[in-house]
Amino acid sequence: MRVERTAIDDVLLFVPTPHRDDRGLFTRTFDAGLAAEHGIDAAAFIQDSQSRSRGGTIRGMHGRSGRGEGKLVRCARGAILDVLVDTRTHSPTFGAQAAVRLDDEAFVTLYVPPGMLHGFQALTGQADVCYRIDREHDPAEDLAVRYDDPELKIDWPLPVTVISERDLSAGSWAQLVARLGG
Repeated sequence: MRVERTAIDDVLLFVPTPHRDDRGLFTRTFDAGLAAEHGIDAAAFIQDSQSRSRGGTIRGMHGRSGRGEGKLVRCARGAILDVLVDTRTHSPTFGAQAAVRLDDEAFVTLYVPPGMLHGFQALTGQADVCYRIDREHDPAEDLAVRYDDPELKIDWPLPVTVISERDLSAGSWAQLVARLGG
């Protein structure tokens, strides 16, 4: 397993090496020691969650205020385009975006540090996404920006087929920046 950096500070990709044979394959999807070498405390993750989405569905863009929320994200079935936006006002990559394809072929796990907006679009007929999260959910700390915000100009690869009412009613990037004092 190797670790790759992205365009946003502290966002990492854990890229495994699947071992394939006549039975199929075996791969390691997480390594606490390797995570620790990159400043991630594996013991901090307290909740595992999973979502299932139909092709074209967008979930996001979501984040947390306060001390934020760290996540390990991987696509266990199908494929997604995972998108992050840095909301850390004192970060040199504030406002920067990173987009990563996660799928059930490469088994890459994305580390999302606290202070990011996070969302994805299902690229296949069905996509199962697994999240390992380092905090309990507190709805009072929810942040959201519309998936089609004109300032962010996120390039979603497929037409949107499904999006929640909550995500449709999310505010703008400009409103979030004003709220964060950035």
